[in-house]
Amino acid sequence: MQHKLVRVLMVVVLLAMFSSLAAAQDKAVVTWGFWGSPEEAATHTSVAEAFMEANPDIEIEIWHQPWSDYFTSLDTLWAAGDGALIPDVLFLSPPIRYAARGVLEELTPYIEANDYDISDFWPGLLEYGTTYDEDGTRRIWGFPRDIGLEVLYYNREIFDEVGVAYPTDDWTWDDLLAAAEQLTVVESTGRVSRYALGMEGGKFALFVLQNNGGLLDDMRNPTQCLLDSPESIAAVEFFAGMMDNNHAMRSANLGQAGGDAAVFQSGQVAMIIQNASRVSAFNAAGMNYDVVPVPIPADGQRAAAAGGAAWTMSALSDDKESAWTFLSWLQSTDGGQGIYTASGEILPALESTALSEAFLGSEENPADPPDNRMAFIIEGRNAKPGGRIAYFPEWGEINGNYIRPVMNQIWAGEAVPAEVLPGVCDDVDAYLADMNAG
Repeated sequence: MQHKLVRVLMVVVLLAMFSSLAAAQDKAVVTWGFWGSPEEAATHTSVAEAFMEANPDIEIEIWHQPWSDYFTSLDTLWAAGDGALIPDVLFLSPPIRYAARGVLEELTPYIEANDYDISDFWPGLLEYGTTYDEDGTRRIWGFPRDIGLEVLYYNREIFDEVGVAYPTDDWTWDDLLAAAEQLTVVESTGRVSRYALGMEGGKFALFVLQNNGGLLDDMRNPTQCLLDSPESIAAVEFFAGMMDNNHAMRSANLGQAGGDAAVFQSGQVAMIIQNASRVSAFNAAGMNYDVVPVPIPADGQRAAAAGGAAWTMSALSDDKESAWTFLSWLQSTDGGQGIYTASGEILPALESTALSEAFLGSEENPADPPDNRMAFIIEGRNAKPGGRIAYFPEWGEINGNYIRPVMNQIWAGEAVPAEVLPGVCDDVDAYLADMNAG
């Protein structure tokens, strides 16, 4: 009798094992690719776990790379052409550049087939992942996870120490410079022990657009460079002048010091201009900080960028329906958008999420710092689609070959804006003429 009972138990265990194995084999597997810091990767992992709990028939496999390796690794996989190795859903910026290479699946058919509501995205935001045919047909290739606009972060402790009043929502460039003169600390040896501002040189276009200048006349179908306009030159001179006067850390030095988050946390700078991605790290470090909209010229305009890295689908995915299920869940308030918003790392792409208690908090459930979260909303409502973000594939070559190298010389103090920017536009205009002729 005992042996019979043992045999029955063995059969039950084996049946359970086979049943579990069959269930696992029946699961769809979606590979998810993204870059990010360890803190950001931890948030992504929690998102994957929440999705799998809500969708037990789909397994999410994470493919995570640091920023420095992410795009190179993907290019290698695409060159090999093996769809099994390429993530089904992946984070990309800018998506239209990859759409032009034929490596992305168009999302428009899935949007239409599933009645996915795209009206909740911030105005103009979806343009970052959109192309148009000659007949005007719209094709959407990616959903921006967030709207990557910048605000001014400031260290309250440093402002209190120096006795400078905190920035306000209506600060101008003049206010920024006046505070910078008091916040900057230069030792008798000439060494700068504290800069007022840390901002990546690549964000200079923010100042250009604020000053009513521009990069190109049209960031989707350009014909002319605008960096040689008086407004554009004056904006570049403003930022370069802050570096030349030791009010802002030079762009190369900022990178060598570990980036804006590192120098802000260490007190090497009193302010930075950055998007919402730094919030979770500053909160984890217990910093006493807040944010305001980025100061603008007295006669200027707000010029936040309506764009952000986007979730896309690989054209080589072998289970596109499951990939769409995950991708669309990422872009829902009850799914990924809500979790990312709760993490404090993003200003969500969906306007309703950004305006909800999940982002702004309430009297009963105050949001984590920063206190002035409306600064993000102010910038979002005044975003300028197409002013700072390129919607054509050749932008990478134009920026990399003609604009960025000269801007780096300016940030290093090796070139004068008024002397070199006209030459930049000569080169860009010649490139655009050839591009449009072709």
